[in-house]
Amino acid sequence: MTSVSAAGGTKPPAAPKSRKSVTGTRRTVAALFLLPALVLLGALVVYPIGYSVVRSFYDQSGDGFAGIDNYKALFTDEGIRTALKNNIIWVVFAPTIATALGLIFAVLTERVRWGTAFKLVVFMPMAISMLAAGIIFRLVYDQDPDKGVANAVWVGVHDTFAQASAFPKAHPGRESPLKPAGGGAFITTSPVRTGEAVSLPLVGVAPDQMPDGAKAAVAPKPEPDKVTGTTWQDFTRGKGVGALNRVDPSELGYAGMRVEAVKDGKVVASTTAAGDGTFTLPSSADGARLRLPASNFKEPYNGLDWLGPSLVTPAIIGSYIWMWAGFAMVLIAAGLASVPRELLEAARVDGASEWQVFRRVTVPLLAPVLAVVAVTLMINVLKIFDLVFIIAPGSSQDDANVLALELYRKGFSEDQPGIASAISVFLLLLVIPVMWFNVRRLRREVRR
Repeated sequence: MTSVSAAGGTKPPAAPKSRKSVTGTRRTVAALFLLPALVLLGALVVYPIGYSVVRSFYDQSGDGFAGIDNYKALFTDEGIRTALKNNIIWVVFAPTIATALGLIFAVLTERVRWGTAFKLVVFMPMAISMLAAGIIFRLVYDQDPDKGVANAVWVGVHDTFAQASAFPKAHPGRESPLKPAGGGAFITTSPVRTGEAVSLPLVGVAPDQMPDGAKAAVAPKPEPDKVTGTTWQDFTRGKGVGALNRVDPSELGYAGMRVEAVKDGKVVASTTAAGDGTFTLPSSADGARLRLPASNFKEPYNGLDWLGPSLVTPAIIGSYIWMWAGFAMVLIAAGLASVPRELLEAARVDGASEWQVFRRVTVPLLAPVLAVVAVTLMINVLKIFDLVFIIAPGSSQDDANVLALELYRKGFSEDQPGIASAISVFLLLLVIPVMWFNVRRLRREVRR
């Protein structure tokens, strides 16, 4: 559109001005500043994604077109199917438990004076790398109770209620009056009589492994109307020292050894040996055989096989929760700080209990924050790799397998880049809906 001048002529249109952004910066200048970031984003993100998509349709060599064969392998290969199953377990349990613990910690620490210190301690594992956390929990889950903290605690609790045997290696020696009775027990070769003393010598327990309550063994002395005896470690250090099947001064009694009198397959009397190995049975033991039951010789309880095939995945999920519960707690605590206190106080004034306030007021108000935390953790566990690779031993790594680990194994250990690319594309497709849900919810919160 032209304008008319005072002299009656026409004025040429003004040249369009260069458009500026909201902040006043010229768009060309903004584009120049963004260009390095866009180049890096394209080189490090867009190009690898595109190349992986293309590579997933080619065979192992990369020369032959394989179509969707690599994607079919995702549902037919046993290792990938196990990884997919474990990923489902991870997605269901790890974010749920971590978010629930974060909620509990956030609510409880709000009411205590030392809440800030507690939050610091719970959040501290976030400062540790996955590699370091994996090494820590590989030691925590060690089978040996003397090394692994988990089994040290578990064995301690177990032995409190079911004391382990102190004689797992004990057995009869040469010319012993005892013989195997089946199932790990030992029994005398002939019946015993009241008024006589019985010797039950055993060997096989190292002197430094004898119970703390063990004392110097005492030779049995007969008592009328009773069966007496001694069970002891028939071994003396030094060649040619000590007599066979006879109590010597330096030999120790089997303190706590259980002795049963068995007649016609039934236990008619039983007792426990004293610290010096001596024991006494009533007259009902007359004519019976003495049996040392298998419970005396069972192996000591060694705890759970945390990194075995059945427990390895829950054990690794436990280490993940240890790391990420603090993250959930901090985010939920921030959301809790913005909850109107008037609503909580009004609920209490109306007679609601603390549990009702928590369930009917606090949790619904925190629902958006809880959803963001849970979805963020879901995205994180879909690509979990470090903890599984480090904690799971080689013998059970197949049982703990996840998609990210299987991608690594297919791409680098088994030299199947086509299948590895298909797994990476499949992981991307799993993550995209969760990310879209999270972004959509965040935008909704911004509009509010």
